Amino acid sequence: MSFIFSVIAPVFLLMLLGYGMVRANYFPAQGVNALTRFVNNIAAPVLLFRSISSMEFSEAFRIEYVGPYYLTSFFIFFVGIFIARAVFKRRPGEAVAVAFSGCFINGLLIGLPLIQRAYGDEGMVLMLTVLGIHAPILYTVGMVTMELQRRDAQPLSRTFKIAAKNIVTQPIVIGILCGFLSNIVGFEMPNILDVTTEMLAGAVLPCALFGIGGVLVQYKLSSVWLQAAVFATMKLMVQPFILWLVLIKILDAPHDISRIFILLASMPAGVNTYIFATYYNRGVNVASNVLLISTAAGFFTISFWLWFLS
Repeated sequence: MSFIFSVIAPVFLLMLLGYGMVRANYFPAQGVNALTRFVNNIAAPVLLFRSISSMEFSEAFRIEYVGPYYLTSFFIFFVGIFIARAVFKRRPGEAVAVAFSGCFINGLLIGLPLIQRAYGDEGMVLMLTVLGIHAPILYTVGMVTMELQRRDAQPLSRTFKIAAKNIVTQPIVIGILCGFLSNIVGFEMPNILDVTTEMLAGAVLPCALFGIGGVLVQYKLSSVWLQAAVFATMKLMVQPFILWLVLIKILDAPHDISRIFILLASMPAGVNTYIFATYYNRGVNVASNVLLISTAAGFFTISFWLWFLS
């Protein structure tokens, strides 16, 4: 239990500090947005670039784990669409946005520091094999599904073009692609560049956690909290449980590797779920509530998974 507390407490204390500072007006709300953009657009891409450029792909990339992880995510996504339409009577486009919030993890801002603290650099390397393609894969599936569900849907070819443009121009993806290229060609960074990027990468964890706490101030619980609680539960408990069943019980995969991917699947909903909902103006109130509830409840559910997987 002391191990679990030592892993999770500093992460959520930094988030709580960010929330408290912004809530008390000791830190400006506008500054939080700038801090989050710094993490997403500069520091995190540099961190991913450094990690991937030095990664041993033959050891790190495990399709036997990455494959089940994404199959589980897709299962949760499409079951979520069914629940949103059949149970909560959401319109097709709204159902897609709501279901997207139940499968897209906050892997970079919360998952990365937690898994690094829990399982060290080996865990982070394995986690990056998922995060490296997480946004491109889920955004593509989400956007294509949204365009197919909306009444004002554009031709499918246009949907793929929009999805490709939105994905390729993301700084996170640019950092990942540069890391792959650097790894392939065997690029050796000059010392001054190595030190500079190392300093930038070191800023990711504290800035990300403080920023995500500050961002939560702008989200409020609304009348759709029950719907949001259902999809937050799917994100925090159902998705990792199904992945546990697949990896441990069905595939009989090694526990010390499987637990990294299972813990990653238990992360709260990412801010990108809210961005996705606002981009299409569908299910925004539910998406924001899923983000709030899953992040607040994450302290307890992630503690459970750390205990369960230990």
